[in-house]
Amino acid sequence: MKLSMAKNNYFQKCLREVSSSDRALQMKQYVQHGNTSTYAHCQRVATFSYRISQLFHLKVDTKSLICGAFLHDFYLYDWHESSEDHRLHGFHHPAVALKNAQQDFCLNEIEKNIISSHMWPLTLTRLPRCMEAVLVCIADKLCSIGEIF
Repeated sequence: MKLSMAKNNYFQKCLREVSSSDRALQMKQYVQHGNTSTYAHCQRVATFSYRISQLFHLKVDTKSLICGAFLHDFYLYDWHESSEDHRLHGFHHPAVALKNAQQDFCLNEIEKNIISSHMWPLTLTRLPRCMEAVLVCIADKLCSIGEIF
């Protein structure tokens, strides 16, 4: 699906607001899946989430969708390294990402839910409670599969 120039410009503007911070740029140092950095993965998830919302004309808070999608893996460590600090990474990194994001950005409830619930159903008690969180949860799984294979 090709986005109009206006929609693409809006997406880029929203993404730049979160992706250009010093700590966000640190995500380029960490490998997410295969040879994809955490930064590139988060950009893909934000892009895919936004495109899905546009394709299906979903009524979402677009800015929150883009921000939450980009910050969903804002945990800032290499989860491939063996360490007690990030043991059971899949279960715990959403809370770490949320804590980091709250230190650097003023998040609304939609963005908090996106970040905290993106690993559902692995994190059974942290449910996606809005359309934006459901989109990111789906986009994250699909992007991850593509990066692994």
